[in-house]
Amino acid sequence: MRPDELESLAVRHVPGRGPPIIDRLGKGLINETYRVVRDGESFALRVAAANPHHLGVDREWEGRVLGAAVAADLAPAIVYRDPQHGILVTRWVEGMPLNPSDVRRTPGIERIAELLRRIHALPMPAPARLMSAERWIDYYSRAVPHAQAALRKAATAQLAALAALPGADTSVCHSDLHVQNLIDRGDSLLLLDWEYAHASDPLWDLAGWSANNDFEPELRHELLARYTGRPPTRGESFRLERLGWLYDYVCLLWSELYLSVPRDAGSDPAALGQVAARAELLAARLEATK
Repeated sequence: MRPDELESLAVRHVPGRGPPIIDRLGKGLINETYRVVRDGESFALRVAAANPHHLGVDREWEGRVLGAAVAADLAPAIVYRDPQHGILVTRWVEGMPLNPSDVRRTPGIERIAELLRRIHALPMPAPARLMSAERWIDYYSRAVPHAQAALRKAATAQLAALAALPGADTSVCHSDLHVQNLIDRGDSLLLLDWEYAHASDPLWDLAGWSANNDFEPELRHELLARYTGRPPTRGESFRLERLGWLYDYVCLLWSELYLSVPRDAGSDPAALGQVAARAELLAARLEATK
């Protein structure tokens, strides 16, 4: 988005008077995010990024989930929302990012397990936006048809193994759980970026958190046990293991698509390097565990 377009958008939809101060925070495949300050008050502004791929985005359903999350004190308050154009303005929330080392310790794992239970207890907007690992793979495979062909057969086998296991009732899943999307307010955690939220197996979120934090099997098992509040069944453990592999595969496809799209002058070379390094790690981990 051009600077003049961005400023005009902020003036129209961000509360306050006078020219806004705008800082770009990042650009993903489907969104650009900014911090906007007006009259000394800060807001987060999200606009849809130019992208020829659909990637399963449903802004209307996201808005309904986000409303429930705000009511449950799980997301920042909404100031303005235009789902047709992918515009979202929320209150800026002060807090600290989670310390990556803390998420691997028992108190941090228990804290995330509690957060997951609260997410999965949110009321399900109707009609539900049903998604699955298979559907995420379909979206990204269509966008990057030649990416990771060597692992495609392994992904098909993992999906078949998952389908053979006992399933679970669907719940609202955030589907993008990592430390950059969490704000620690001291006594509670707040979640950002709900655009990937959908109805699915709740263990998909546990798989995502475990994968994004590179949990060893022991830590993944501890998260599952603290989430369920009891020793996990063998079926639950196997399901989480399969979902973890598939989550990594989806993230690898996402990374390859991210690296393939044209960049504008404001692109961050360091961010591109981080995504490329993560893609290498994911490919190696998937190959070792397929």
